[in-house]
Amino acid sequence: MATAGGKDKDFRQRSLIASICDEDTTTGLLLAGTGSRGEGGSNFVIVGADPGKERDRIAEAFRRFTEEREDIAILLVNQHVAEVIRPEVDAYTKAFPALLEIPSKEHPYDPEKDSVMKRVQKLFGE
Repeated sequence: MATAGGKDKDFRQRSLIASICDEDTTTGLLLAGTGSRGEGGSNFVIVGADPGKERDRIAEAFRRFTEEREDIAILLVNQHVAEVIRPEVDAYTKAFPALLEIPSKEHPYDPEKDSVMKRVQKLFGE
């Protein structure tokens, strides 16, 4: 299916899992085989120990993965990293790439902060 911009956004060509995560999480994902480097660059961004200092880099990676890259099916973001760009994460509503917030070794998962869980709760009137 072609769009007005002429780019083919057919979901079948979306085959990669991208990540914006801390070093430990990224290492695990890369060992699991999710890493890729191609024409669009790598499909992962490693965030340092203090994500607040990297807000612009994180926001740019989020924009690149969600708006420019047409080969990404799923975007995994550590929840504590997503907190740094929470307005962008909460405003994201596209089906592809699917956005999932995941825990890290140092930061446990908090469903109260998860944008997807917030939408589900709103849908069910909770």
